[in-house]
Formats: sequence, structure tokens, C-alpha cells
Amino acid sequence: MLPTLSLGLFLVLPFHSQYLQSNSCLESSFYGNHRDGQILRAVFKFSSERRSCFDSFDSATAGSYKIETSYEPQRLVWLEAEEIDDSLKEHNLFDIESWLSSLHSRSTEAWYINDQHQQSLQEIQGDKNLIWASDTAALISLSPELARIVDLYLPQFWKSTLLPFAPIKHIPVPPSTVHYVQQIVSNFAFDPVVASIVNNISLAQMHSDIRFLTGEDGVSGITSRHSFASGALIAAHWLKDRFEETGAKCHLKPFLAGFSPNVICRYEAATDSDSIVILGAHYDSRGTLGFLRAPGGDDDGSGTTSLLSIARTIARKGVKFHSNVELCAFAGEEQGLLGSKAYARQLREENVNVTLMIQADMLAYRAYQEPRQLGLPDLIGSPVAMDLVTKAAAIYSPELQVGLTPACCSDHQSFHEQGYVATQVFERAGPIADPMYHNSGDLSDREGYDFDQLRSIAKVQFAALLHTAGYELRK
Repeated sequence: MLPTLSLGLFLVLPFHSQYLQSNSCLESSFYGNHRDGQILRAVFKFSSERRSCFDSFDSATAGSYKIETSYEPQRLVWLEAEEIDDSLKEHNLFDIESWLSSLHSRSTEAWYINDQHQQSLQEIQGDKNLIWASDTAALISLSPELARIVDLYLPQFWKSTLLPFAPIKHIPVPPSTVHYVQQIVSNFAFDPVVASIVNNISLAQMHSDIRFLTGEDGVSGITSRHSFASGALIAAHWLKDRFEETGAKCHLKPFLAGFSPNVICRYEAATDSDSIVILGAHYDSRGTLGFLRAPGGDDDGSGTTSLLSIARTIARKGVKFHSNVELCAFAGEEQGLLGSKAYARQLREENVNVTLMIQADMLAYRAYQEPRQLGLPDLIGSPVAMDLVTKAAAIYSPELQVGLTPACCSDHQSFHEQGYVATQVFERAGPIADPMYHNSGDLSDREGYDFDQLRSIAKVQFAALLHTAGYELRK
């Protein structure tokens, strides 16, 4: 009997940067870091020509897996369970093998799925789709068409990430950039002018902006901001117009065919500077499995609204920055940070000097009787950026209880992986507690949606921006 030819060669390892720094085989076969519960895993894929590299790795290390497949994998997708509060865990039962075997029988009532996608569902074969799995994550292979929309078929508290088409380079954050931000942290102190600026954020305007994005105003016509939905394009153009009204120069930047574009808006530096400080959010959304409506009021209409509130205050107060500042509303986040990955990669390829990136994702939900909070990522991000945000919160929004969250990961990861100082702000110092997460009921007019918390976190983002970029006031 002839031996079975292995067409897919994979390593799934706990991530350690020294692996990549000391092993050229691994460095040239790296497909990114991905979360598996409380573990950060690195995925490596080897071509048949690099079989010797694969064979040379000792898989006896705890938590390491060597996988060979007898078929040629298609588009690789990482699935992971979200870290959620105990009160939500009864809704998170999920068996990956059963889910894969049932995918082919699912109806495709969503209007933006065409016949080609229906055919892709029919071709699902569990034994040729599941490459590796744990209780809280899986690496699977899907057709390119289905991989792009697999988030539509996942249960509420699971999410998908498209792996890159080719190996990527792991880029550590350089010490010089860390040192620069550390100096800002060391000198961080109360500034009465900063306080007067951030306190000017309008709560009433926040109410108006989020209701447009969710469609609750009855005027926007938006029912979904899913990356492939027409409502996402309405939102993109509306966001561009609103940011431009505040003096920013904006561009709609496509990144993948079929996806709504990134909205990239810049305030040019008032002084000679090549550095950029970026505040980000994602404006795409995800709804309940099987339903078209995806209002995304908290995820991430709240983060997008925080950017709008900052932009409007920049205009009202006549703020001019000493560094270039970009407010970025990304698309494709729900499919695996695709919009921000494309933009961060472009900036790195152009050797752009990004001083700091802060992502705002889910800022507005507050569980019953809990204090107002601000969560910072426990695994992926720059500790120095977390220190900066923590100081800004203590000074300008002391009502917020600051702590770590395992809720992971948003668009800051895209920048951190390109060697930029980056972090995320989140609504809770703990796991996800919002029962309307990835749900068609994610509206702003509901119990637990706290505009005061949203405004408090926006003040922190804005204060960190002002201290980092430098500013002056001009009327």
C-alpha cells in the first residue's frame, strides 16, 4: 500500500516570540496569533517543499500540535469562543464537528448570499474541513466564498478570523517607540485645558449619532451594517461626511472586493511632524444567526459614536494637533479584523511613524448594579499604552473602574502585530456581559445601554490623544 501523501502541514503552538526569533523555519511559515481561551496560539503552515522544517520540530512541548492532512486545505479560518460572563454561558454550547456537519443543510435566506455560496455550503465535509480543535477554538478549512461569510452561521458567542493568504512577518514593537510613549506616561499630569476640552463632549449628540447608525431614528434606513450589507455603505458615506464637517480630510479606502470600505480621516499637524496618533473603532456589525437585522448599537456603534463625539469636539473647541491625528472607522472587523489589518499593513510597508493606536470597541453596556468601568486587554496589546489610558482615566474620568478584560481582540491587534504601540478600551473590567452581543437586539434604547459610561470612556480616549499628539487651540 502506498503511503498517504500529506498535503497540509500545520503547527499550532502556544505563542512565544523567541520561537520566531530563533527559528527561521517558523519565522517564514507564520500565519498569526489567535486566541484559544486564556492561551494565545501561533499557527504555522508549511508547504510540501518545506517538509524538513515541519519534521524538525519537536511536538513534545506541552500545548504543541503537529497536524498533517491528506487534502489540500482551502481558505484557513480560526474560530474561537468569546470570553463571556457566567450569566451568559448557558447560551454558549457549541460542538464544532456537529456544526460543520450541519452547515451544508442550512438555508441561505440572507439576501447577500448568492448561488455560489449555497454551493459552498453543500460541499462541506467535516472530515475535510476540521484541521485542529480544542474546547474553545478551532482551525478549519473552507472554500474562499464561504470563509468570507462564515460569521453569519456562527452562534452568538463564537467569532471567526480569516487567516492570511500567505505567511506574515512577526514585528515586535521597537524599544524606541515604547520609550517615547513611556516618557508621555511619566510626565502625564492634569491639564485644565484638556479637561475643559474633553468635558465638552456632547451627550445629546451621542444619542443622535448612534440612533442614525442603528436605524433607530427611522431616517437613516439602516437595518444592518454587516460588511456586505448596503447599510454599511450608507454608514460609511455618512461617517465620511460627518468627519469632514469637523475639518478632517477623509478617504473611503477599499481593502477587499465586496466589503464596505474603511473610513480614514486625518487632521493634519499644525507643526512639522511625520508622526501619527490613531483612534479607531469598527462600524460593521453582526446580528442574530438567521436574521438580517444587525443594528450593532454597542458592537461597535458605541466605539464609532465615541470617534464622532471626539471629532465634533475638535471642531467646536478649535483644537489643532502637533502630530498628525487619524480617526479610523474600520470595516471587516467581524470577519477577523480585515479592514484594520489591510490598513496597518499598508502603514508598515510605507514605514509610517505611528506613535500610538487606541481602539474603541463596545463601550456602552453596563450590567445591573455594576459600577461604570473601562476594560483593557489582558493578552494582546502594549503595556505602555495601557498605562497611558489608565492614567488618563484616573485624571479625567475617575468615575470609571479600570481593570483587565479577556474580551479579545479588536482592531488594535492589527497595529500591534505590525510593531506599533496599541491597546483597546472596552466597557467592562471582565468578560463580555452584554446579552445583546452579536444579536439583532443590539440597540441603544434598551436596559443597560449607558451613555454616561460611553461619554466617560470617550473622554479618556480624547485625553490620551491630546496628551500624546500635543495640541493648541485656535478659533
